[in-house]
Amino acid sequence: MTQQDNTTQTATFAGGCFWCMEGPFKDIEGVLRVVSGYIGGTEAEANYESVCSGKTGHIEAVQISYDPKRVEYETLIDTYWRQIDPTDDGGAFADRGSQYQTAIFYHDESQKKAALASKERLEQSGKFDRPIATVILEATPFYPAEDYHQGYSEKNPTHYQSYRSGSGRKAFIEKTWSDQNETAVSASQFKKPEKAELKSKLKPLQYKVTQEDGTEPPFQNEYWDNKAEGLYVDIVSGEALFSSREKYDSKTGWPSFFKAIESDGIVEKQDKALFMTRTEVRSKQGDSHLGHLFDDGPEPTGLRYCINSASLRFIPKEELDKEGYGKYLALFEDQ
Repeated sequence: MTQQDNTTQTATFAGGCFWCMEGPFKDIEGVLRVVSGYIGGTEAEANYESVCSGKTGHIEAVQISYDPKRVEYETLIDTYWRQIDPTDDGGAFADRGSQYQTAIFYHDESQKKAALASKERLEQSGKFDRPIATVILEATPFYPAEDYHQGYSEKNPTHYQSYRSGSGRKAFIEKTWSDQNETAVSASQFKKPEKAELKSKLKPLQYKVTQEDGTEPPFQNEYWDNKAEGLYVDIVSGEALFSSREKYDSKTGWPSFFKAIESDGIVEKQDKALFMTRTEVRSKQGDSHLGHLFDDGPEPTGLRYCINSASLRFIPKEELDKEGYGKYLALFEDQ
């Protein structure tokens, strides 16, 4: 099912009882509407009674309308993972049966690619000691649930809170994500400020490098020889780009990394300036010029991200939690 409207797009997630899945998405900037309903079945109609029987093949889910210019699909997926136990293959918390299974329903190929990549990252993170059971499926017709199910947490807050606690969902989320819920920086916060704000915020060299594709002098920049452990983020948007664990001395006089934290967080563009063809790298959210990518780096990637210090802000490992990047502390755990 392909998205038709570039100004408003649709995301669909199944995470057990839809009462508990609406609220977390409604508070995200850029989310326009969240509807509880049923998806995935073979019957031409769906209602609460028939779906609860487990015989129709439908799954309880929420369908989200969002503005892709204000919130990325990846942000919605990250929010989704933090509402469920992705290792449960028999339902969700106290609700058992296939009608409560966890699933991501994609609406186009880009969503499918993003969902598969996100699931793979979660599997490789070591966060859970069991396999990720959440399935990724193509979206099928969605049937809105009855009116009394819509916005249930707002209409019946006392019963909702009692159910959320009694089902075990609340305790699981707090235990599993307590180190990230309060301090993790959401991707939706990574935005490029207006030009006037950038002019006042950035130093002249930082502005020239990030906004005018400039290059700073080698060996005369802030981080080329920095050996401290920590995170390098975009000076413009704040999005995390590189870790000190992947930094190395390339002998070029610029900070060099053999790997980015998230490969899809770096945008590659062809650069034909200076009478040669190179690969320019820019930040995804801030659209900052960072530097260039070369294939003469060390193993295991063989890559060299040659980056301008002026495009970066360094956050020491000890300050990550305070600065709102607590989820990246795992990058610095000894292997």
